[in-house]
Amino acid sequence: MQDLAEIIREHKLAVPVYVTQPVMPKLEGYVEHLAGIWERKWLTNDGPLHQEFERRLSEYVDADHVSVFCNATIALMVALETLRIDSGEVITTPFTFPATSHVLYWNRVRPVFCDIDPVTMNLDPSKIERLISPETKAILPVHVYGRPCDVETIQRIAEIHGLHVIYDAAHAFAVRHKGKSILAYGDISVLSFHATKLFTTIEGGALISRTDVQRKRVNFLKNFGIADEETVVGPGINGKMNEFQAAFGLMQLQLVDGEIHNRREIALIYREALRHVAGITVLEELPDTESNYAYFPILIETEDFGMSRDDLFVVMRHCNVFARKYFYPLISHASCYSALPSAAAVKLPVAERVATQVICLPIYGSLEHETARTICRLIAACAARRDRHAALAGTLC
Repeated sequence: MQDLAEIIREHKLAVPVYVTQPVMPKLEGYVEHLAGIWERKWLTNDGPLHQEFERRLSEYVDADHVSVFCNATIALMVALETLRIDSGEVITTPFTFPATSHVLYWNRVRPVFCDIDPVTMNLDPSKIERLISPETKAILPVHVYGRPCDVETIQRIAEIHGLHVIYDAAHAFAVRHKGKSILAYGDISVLSFHATKLFTTIEGGALISRTDVQRKRVNFLKNFGIADEETVVGPGINGKMNEFQAAFGLMQLQLVDGEIHNRREIALIYREALRHVAGITVLEELPDTESNYAYFPILIETEDFGMSRDDLFVVMRHCNVFARKYFYPLISHASCYSALPSAAAVKLPVAERVATQVICLPIYGSLEHETARTICRLIAACAARRDRHAALAGTLC
């Protein structure tokens, strides 16, 4: 057995490894697209690359009514406006990126936080109905880490109570559930194409509608409500994707299958190496799911592991491994939401626990397999160290 100082010396990586890294298309190919943009001088406003990207994206994600956006936050705001949700309450998860709740605030809607399921990390359907009130307009679940929500149960609850369902599918690009795209569920789904995502357009996102009529309204809303040169049909916003983002997205579509394959290999290394380490819970793949391997979260049980998640996080930083605490703290802890009755910690016991245990390991297609194995050896060595009950500050001095 080793102490922490020895473990850090032995496992420190020569260069920093971050939680994710985008797959980059060939520069020459992107420059070819840029040359066309320069020649046409058409930079935004539904240009030819935008149209091509939207069409090819629709084919790839197996969805008929796709509208691409400058980013997913604006797309979520437009989703609420599309369904005319501009007051009242929406039930959502506290275990998510802040944007999920922020869009509610910007649409004058009060978030009602619901606890999460301990297996899926998603909104717990068994706890939704008790939160429904006369003010409830919709349910806004998140497919956390790309793991599908219990879409069937959520839909059944929504139909019984006459509620809309909007899925924040920011993590769920290319995920399939029971042989069908995860984007086929609910009234609207929204994807994120931020630079940290599996599939990226640098910034960007997409909104998946259910009907041609709904998509037409979405496209009005994302372009200032403009119908033609002389007609404004409503108070829209500027959510358009430009030609440079669309060009990047077109090239990414050629790479994403390979990226998913490569991430799967990294996930298998982590899964096999860590599943028997004491105090670590490795999230198993959900049944009937085709994963995109966008994230690789593990949970740390302090007593069995011999070190808290936060202490492991510090040790990993000393070793140049930049894992992330996705999602800590809970969004319900933010000062703008913490006074809400639904934000009380006692009402969110699973989310509170998971937020203090979770750490997402680096995963991206170009991550060297040996680097992934070194990360596993580092974690296993921390669990087996001889000074496992010593204070972290003392062992690193």
